[in-house]
Parts: sequence; C-alpha cells; structure tokens
Amino acid sequence: MARKDEVGARGETIAAAYLEELGYEVVDRNWRHGRRGEIDLVARDGDETVFVEVKTRSGTAFGHPLEAVTSEKLARLRMLAGAWCRSARLVSSSIRIDAVSVLLPPGRAVDIEHVRGVG
Repeated sequence: MARKDEVGARGETIAAAYLEELGYEVVDRNWRHGRRGEIDLVARDGDETVFVEVKTRSGTAFGHPLEAVTSEKLARLRMLAGAWCRSARLVSSSIRIDAVSVLLPPGRAVDIEHVRGVG
C-alpha cells in the first residue's frame, strides 16, 4: 500500500500533466512559505496566475477529495497566493484559485475533477 505522501506526490504529478494538456503552463510546484503552508501548483492560464490545490485519494471512504478544500484552507491559500505574488514580484496579474481532485482507485482508471475559481 502506498504511503500518503507518495499518493499525494503522484496526484500532484497527474494534476500538473492534466493542466498542461489543457494549455496551462506550470510555473511552480510545492512552493512553501515557511511554516505558513504550501501551494501545490502555480500555473499560468493565459493572462491569469492560477494557484492550484490538489487533493488526492485512493478512494472515497473518507469523503470526496474536494470536501477537504474547506473555507479555512481557502483562506490560507489566499494568504499564500499573496505571498507568492510578492516573492515573484507579480503586481499586475489576474489571479484565481482552482482545486483539482485526483482519485486513484486500485485497479481502476484515474478520475480527475477540476473546479475553477473555488476561492
């Protein structure tokens, strides 16, 4: 059985490839802001900078992955997005936060769900 961090890393790789297939340019992965948190993926979608929260599960026994994107998580992502923009000296860009769910059920096809503009 895969460890939780291995499942998460695999999900982030799958999500990045999925977004690239849609024409996004992934510009950063696993960006950390000290102890305040991490942004899974930062991508460009045309003129927008997109901060992407990736939630990966091997099943839904503990709920759908997107259920873990709570209002508290979105507030932290907004704070982290601002910190990333400051560190990248990004001042005149439209930004948004997306969520990508990756389900990796054993022996079955990967299921990806992408929600644009979650917060």
